[in-house]
Amino acid sequence: MATNNFIPTVWSENLYRELTKKYIAVANSNREYEGEIKQKGDTVKICGVGNISVYDYVKNSDLYTPDEISKQTCDLVIDQAKYFNFQIDDIDRAQADPRLMGLAMKNAADAIANDADKFIYGLYSEAGKSLTAEVSVDTIFDKLIEARTLLAKSNVTDPSDIVFEVSPDIAALILKAKVNLATENTDALENGCIGSIAGCKIFVSNNIYRIQSDLGAIEHKCLARTKRAIAYAEQISEIIAYRPELRFADAVKGLHLYGAKTVYPSEMVLMNFSIAEQA
Repeated sequence: MATNNFIPTVWSENLYRELTKKYIAVANSNREYEGEIKQKGDTVKICGVGNISVYDYVKNSDLYTPDEISKQTCDLVIDQAKYFNFQIDDIDRAQADPRLMGLAMKNAADAIANDADKFIYGLYSEAGKSLTAEVSVDTIFDKLIEARTLLAKSNVTDPSDIVFEVSPDIAALILKAKVNLATENTDALENGCIGSIAGCKIFVSNNIYRIQSDLGAIEHKCLARTKRAIAYAEQISEIIAYRPELRFADAVKGLHLYGAKTVYPSEMVLMNFSIAEQA
C-alpha cells in the first residue's frame, strides 16, 4: 500500500467496522450520545427528563397542575486518548500478501476494542448495587438470578434489557452447570455471547477485572446491567499514513478518543464473584 493511495476516510470506516465486531462492553452500553469529538477534554451532553407522576382520575374534578418537565443534562467527558502506530517494511510488503496492511488494521482494531472494553469494566465500583458470593457449578445460576432480582427491584422489568458480563472462569461454571442456555439463533449471537438465562444475555470477556482480595481469593468483578446504565462516546480523531524518515516502510498511526459515564447506577449490579474450591 503506497501512502499516496491512502484514503483516511475509507480506512477510518474500515476501522470502525472492525471495532463494531470486536466490542463487548462498548456494544452493551448506550452510544446514542456520540457527537462531534475533536480532542481529549471535549464533553458530550447527556440529556434526560425528570419523573412524571400518575394520579387517580375523578370524574368532574379538576386535574392537578401539570408536572413541569425540565431538561436534565450531565456531561460525558472524553478523557481517554489512545493511539496506535505501526509500520510495514518495504521488503515485507513486497513479499507478503497485499492484504497485509488490512490485517494489521484489524489487529489495531483488536487492541483498541480491548482497551475501551477494559475501561468500561473498570467502572464496576460505580454500580448502584452489589452482590458478593463464592460461587460454584451448583450455585452460579442462583446468584445470577439474584442479581437479576436486584435489577427488578430497581424497576428493570424487561429481561431483554439486561446483560450479564462475566469472566471466562465464571462462564466455565455456567457452562458446566448444564443450564439450558437459550441461543435462539446461534449464527446471530453477538461477539462474546454464549446464550441467555431467564431472558438475559450472557457475555464473556477477558477484560472483566480480576482482583486478589486481602484473603488471597480472586474476585471476578462481573456485571449485570441494562444497556443504558453506562453511556459511551468515541471518535477516531485522526488516521494518517506516512513514510518514516529513517526507514523504507509504510506506516499508519491513528488517534482514538473516547469516554464513558455511569448514568443509571441503579441499573447496574456488581457481581463480586470468587470461585469456591472443589473438595
